[in-house]
Amino acid sequence: MHIIRKFAKLRIKVLLLLTNTMSDAYQALSSPVRRQILALLKNKDMTAGEISEEIDVAKSTLSGHFNVLKSADLVITIKEGTTITYSLNTSVIEDLMNGLFNLFDKKHDKPESKE
Repeated sequence: MHIIRKFAKLRIKVLLLLTNTMSDAYQALSSPVRRQILALLKNKDMTAGEISEEIDVAKSTLSGHFNVLKSADLVITIKEGTTITYSLNTSVIEDLMNGLFNLFDKKHDKPESKE
């Protein structure tokens, strides 16, 4: 019985962690600038300088957006010397999309029929 309680507590912690991660990701997606950055990274990995050439935002402002995207695990960074390259974290993006599809899935809205 003790093991079952520990497992149940662990399961709750994992679910809370996943919920917080999804909330962070959705919050990160609320910004049009961050969505623009992700759209650019969909095509190829880019440095901060390359992204700043494509988006009309000050570099200091971009730094804050990159921090939010990294905190939400939406981007992965690779540092080589003084250059940081950003790439899309596709596994988190896929999880977000699956979560959205499940949220709006009509099958979940209908009560089960009793046959």
